Amino acid sequence: MMLMQGRDVGARWLARGAVIGVSVVAMNQAAAAQQPSSARRLFQTLPRFDLVPGSTQMAEHSADQTTLRVRVSIEAGPLEPALAALSEQVQLKLAYKTSLTENLVTAGVAGDFLPLEALAKLLENTGLTYRSAGPSTITLVNPRFVQLEAPTAPPGGVLLDELSVEAQRASAVDSMSAATGLSAPYAGGQVARGGRIGLLGNVDTAKTPFNVTSYTDRFIRDRQAGTVSEALILDPSVRATQTTGAPFDSFSIRGFPINEGTSGEIAFDGIYGVAPSLRVLTDYAERIEVLKGPSAALSGIAPNGGIGGVINVVPKRAGEDLTRVTLDYGSIARGGGQLDMARRYGANREWGARFVGSLRGGDTPIDRQSETTGVASLALDYQGDRFRAWLYLLAQNDRFTAPLRPFLLRAGVPVPRAADGRLNVSQPWEYSKVDDRGGLLRMEYDLSDQITLFADIGGSQTGVERYFASAPTITNVFGDTTTAPQYYNLGVDRLTYDGGIRTKFETGFIRHAFAVQASVYTEETGRDLSAVRGSYLSNIYNPVLAPYIAPVISSSRPRLSDSTLTGVSVADTMSVLDERILLTVGVRQQRIEARNYVSNVGTLASSYDQSATSPLVGLVVRPWENVSLYGNYIEGLSRGDIAPATATNFGEVLAPYVAQQIEAGIKVDFGRIGTSFSAFQITRPIGELSPDNRYAQTGEQTVSGLEFNVYGEIAPEMRVLGGLTLLDGVRTRSALAANVGNRPIGVPDVQLNLGAEWDLPWVSGLTLNGAVIYTGRQFVDTANAQALPDWARLDLGLRYSTLLEGRRTTFRANVLNVTGTDYWTGVASFGTFFQGAPRTYLLSMSIDL
Repeated sequence: MMLMQGRDVGARWLARGAVIGVSVVAMNQAAAAQQPSSARRLFQTLPRFDLVPGSTQMAEHSADQTTLRVRVSIEAGPLEPALAALSEQVQLKLAYKTSLTENLVTAGVAGDFLPLEALAKLLENTGLTYRSAGPSTITLVNPRFVQLEAPTAPPGGVLLDELSVEAQRASAVDSMSAATGLSAPYAGGQVARGGRIGLLGNVDTAKTPFNVTSYTDRFIRDRQAGTVSEALILDPSVRATQTTGAPFDSFSIRGFPINEGTSGEIAFDGIYGVAPSLRVLTDYAERIEVLKGPSAALSGIAPNGGIGGVINVVPKRAGEDLTRVTLDYGSIARGGGQLDMARRYGANREWGARFVGSLRGGDTPIDRQSETTGVASLALDYQGDRFRAWLYLLAQNDRFTAPLRPFLLRAGVPVPRAADGRLNVSQPWEYSKVDDRGGLLRMEYDLSDQITLFADIGGSQTGVERYFASAPTITNVFGDTTTAPQYYNLGVDRLTYDGGIRTKFETGFIRHAFAVQASVYTEETGRDLSAVRGSYLSNIYNPVLAPYIAPVISSSRPRLSDSTLTGVSVADTMSVLDERILLTVGVRQQRIEARNYVSNVGTLASSYDQSATSPLVGLVVRPWENVSLYGNYIEGLSRGDIAPATATNFGEVLAPYVAQQIEAGIKVDFGRIGTSFSAFQITRPIGELSPDNRYAQTGEQTVSGLEFNVYGEIAPEMRVLGGLTLLDGVRTRSALAANVGNRPIGVPDVQLNLGAEWDLPWVSGLTLNGAVIYTGRQFVDTANAQALPDWARLDLGLRYSTLLEGRRTTFRANVLNVTGTDYWTGVASFGTFFQGAPRTYLLSMSIDL
């Protein structure tokens, strides 16, 4: 039940949603073709795809073409114009129906190749490959689908057989080889056509009743995004609640916090407990996916109870052979490099290995600050006929001197003007050291074509040593601060394992995709928090160098907490009318066991053992092939609080918090431009002290919102990515009547992100890119007396792709915060905030060897 006290929030937002939704429907001008009754009939109706010699003279020498290398240079982009360019560069005439390559993109090809080598390179990661069908006949095939016998090619010609459109759509999620299992990129290559939806696995976004975005490796590299938070900079539903120069990543999704503290709430290949706890670097990320909204029935409970969404890092795996070297530089003096290698082995290339290693270090654009990071990741896989396995190993080191810290504003003090983002009140003797190690083994076995068993086991270790203040306090409007650094030694051990079954079957005219999964997640935390030895005064506009304050250093880590999260999930997606209507129902039974210990002592202070059941209902209706209407009801679970010592019911264990989401939306694919619009409402209980000092779930926060996303190509040479999110957050219940109707901490009313790329026509291979990010006003206190003003930021960049000695080489230059705007940003749920990132220059060069 959703309470809307104080304001009729839902009605107002849904009314706006109806107007925008009707507008989106009106944009749809594509009529869907009827599906034929059989695959053979569809194949017979499709035209052939021929590469034939452009002249009789060429035909006479066609045999020589297979042994002569040709210089080829084709940029990354849509497959259709790329094939046309290939036919021109290798002197072949190309004739085909554009529907055969619709929505497929290529990474391009550059260098000296035999014609068929160039074709194979161009088809990498498109889901298509080729095979010989005669002495001079080549057939395009999709390894996941059976091809009919190819017709004969013209004499001396190279024939590329047709591929059914039905097969292409069905394989949108699995259009790469089984070794990688990635969804195909959408037009423009910045986002993918599908993503992981927890228990449901990889699903085409058009067929899922949720809002999910999957950002590709290409987008991450072109943005020169070093962390997950930097990679999500153009997602209008997401805001980082930290900034560049901080030793952790945290987020707000749909107005609710994710990964605050040392919670490890970023999933790795869909599983919690493997990725680094504080900051996740992008070196080993093939995709970064964002599932927006609660997802307890699909993904289980997040380690720290975050309910705004799920951020998932899809690790790099071996696809086609690759050797890529990248050198990079960032202001003011931070440089480094990365080596990315992938190989496949075996008679059928069933064995794969991918290694990524990087090392970077130097001075950042923030005063007094230096940073050093190191990454080593290894992905091994085996792809048999029925058995598949993946092994991931990861090591990450992260070092900061003078790390940026969030500020806390003293009660009653107005928010001061934002300082220059380069200024830093942290001292050069303050530091942060974080070491992460993780591993994951995944296995799948096909009992039949319809039944797959799966099992996973993984874990991670995090070691944190730091000496700084949690949050310097701003004491007045003039920007004076007081800071009390404290030594902190933390260790976190995580272990996770799960298993289950996925099966497909039919009951009458209804198709089922059924899945069951049982999972266990354990976490043990030890910490030493030493006594404060002193404090120092400074100012955000004029930071001072304070005398060194020696910390009390301890190597011990007394037990702080441990928890065990166990659960069983069941989900069934039922579809009819050739997946024009899909209904997903599911449920998860979740148990939460937790123990807290006296800080720095390790004796048991309190324990917790509660259970909850969380349902899921989702519906997708596709009246046309390119239009999806969807809706869902889903819940999120968070561990209930334990009443604090100041409460009359001290030690009482509250039941798990159950957040409820209702959402409706529409997704429209215009061929090369994709759009989505959604209206949602999330309600979450809040524990608080009543006037008589009893701690209970008497508070409630509701966030209603509208989301609009756009992505793809508005022209062959121009790409867009971004959107708009409107949020209306309200405290709908509170033990303190004065807070009812107030906006929650850190929930702005507007979030706008828009990025664009333009391939400049005057210089081949040169691309201009830019992005605008805007965030509305945010409160930092529950009384709504202290607010950060709205802010906007402009980023610009250039990218140039060319050949150096026949090797594809890409130069990138990005400037973040071009205008050098000073602003406050990154409001956490407990009211701290950061200064915005200063103007930052990023340069890189990558070469494929």
